[in-house]
Amino acid sequence: MTAPTAQQPPAAATGPAARPPRPRGTAVSRGARPAGAVARAPHAPTLVAVAHGSRDPRALRSVHALLARVRALRPGLPVRLGHIELNRPLLAGTLDGLRGDTVLVPLLFGHGHHVTHDLPAALAAAPHLTGRIAEPLGPHPLLAEALHGRLTEAGFTPEAGQSRPAPQEACHHRPTPGHTAVILAAAGSRAPRSAAGTAAVAELLSARLGGVPVLPAYASAARPTVAEAVRALTARGHHRIAVASCFTAPGRFAAQCAADAPGTAAAPLGDHPALARLVLHRYDQVLLARSASGPYGTGAATVAV
Repeated sequence: MTAPTAQQPPAAATGPAARPPRPRGTAVSRGARPAGAVARAPHAPTLVAVAHGSRDPRALRSVHALLARVRALRPGLPVRLGHIELNRPLLAGTLDGLRGDTVLVPLLFGHGHHVTHDLPAALAAAPHLTGRIAEPLGPHPLLAEALHGRLTEAGFTPEAGQSRPAPQEACHHRPTPGHTAVILAAAGSRAPRSAAGTAAVAELLSARLGGVPVLPAYASAARPTVAEAVRALTARGHHRIAVASCFTAPGRFAAQCAADAPGTAAAPLGDHPALARLVLHRYDQVLLARSASGPYGTGAATVAV
């Protein structure tokens, strides 16, 4: 999607070569932008990517690689990183060092406790900032694209001739024996809204896979676990089961879920290009929502999704 073209007031003619005045309300055509091109408002709010944090040394490298892709997609946009725990910089320290307008983009996939409580508390503790919190990364088709990409990289392909159920049946389809299935491994939360979001991601992924059943499973706080999901799918006649890793970076939960996979286990999403585009999309949604009257101005940036 592209930013709406700004309207300009008519300019007074200053000489023979001056352009004629343009009537009010006439949109300015700037031509088509190439795919992925962006329009950016001056003094754009700082994008603060909020990662959970992990003791796994690969996690920080993975998040930095993702943010490098984000910066490459939006040159000049101020992008910072803050962690909820376990890694530096911690979110509180990142916010302490900022001034002005800020958009927090959680590198998390649902409306769990971190998104609904920890992030608002962090902004409340930084009254020197004008801050907004973007939606978590799921559910969204770009997330399904990234999950599909990582499954493909791991060698997974849907079975030929796989029947395609209606979207609402994707997670509960009863296949004939021998069909493929996928487990969507996520962190887990006690919040019902978070579980509903994970189920929606499973439906989107199932659609991308041509109707392969996708069953959500969790590393913590919710059921089923990956091991329980494997047993349930096996009982339904599935003997080719892959695990899609709905985690931003390597860590304890991702490793735990991969260890319980009976076959293919995809890598965490990391710096997948679709995830970088999704981070910017969530940021842009905040700007567009405030474009009419908020402090962020009317020139909200956009990225092709």
